[in-house]
Amino acid sequence: MKVRARQVGKWLGLALLLWLIAVFAWIWAGAEEAPDAQAEYAIVLGAAVDGDVPSPVFAARIDHAVDLWRQERVAHIIFTGGLADGDTVSEAAAAQSYALTKGVRQDAIILEDQSRTTMENLVFAQPGMLGIADGSVLVVSDPLHLRRAMQMADALGYDARPSATPSTQYRSLSTKLPFALRELYFIHHFWLFGE
Repeated sequence: MKVRARQVGKWLGLALLLWLIAVFAWIWAGAEEAPDAQAEYAIVLGAAVDGDVPSPVFAARIDHAVDLWRQERVAHIIFTGGLADGDTVSEAAAAQSYALTKGVRQDAIILEDQSRTTMENLVFAQPGMLGIADGSVLVVSDPLHLRRAMQMADALGYDARPSATPSTQYRSLSTKLPFALRELYFIHHFWLFGE
């Protein structure tokens, strides 16, 4: 009986390992994109700010959304992100200031400045929460972040497509690997707990 239990344990351990490898590879490959996709809104998922300016990671996301707007692939940009501990300006407000210096019109910008997590970014940016019309969205973030973000957007009923920033700060193995492992954990957290 003990031998059989050990064998079952080994097979379950192997199955779990293979599952984790498969999910990790799926995250690493990134979400499938339509290169010329258009939408009413770009939702830029929040990231850290340095003082009152976007961090390099956040700036890359904002730059991509600005490019989408300039190419007329989106009509409006929704910047998300509230105040993190120690911040003096919300992520969304810092993003807005940065985008205005890049020539984005004020009336093309919508702010969601209460969220602190990816799920909250998407929940609080829903049309009903911001008082804006329903419409299609391009979800803007780093490539490794988009698998989880799109799972969340789908669960919330968004008409959404992914749009990964081409200038992500996560390029080397030493930066991509920790980010992907973090996403491996958080996507399972989302699948198990819905958040």
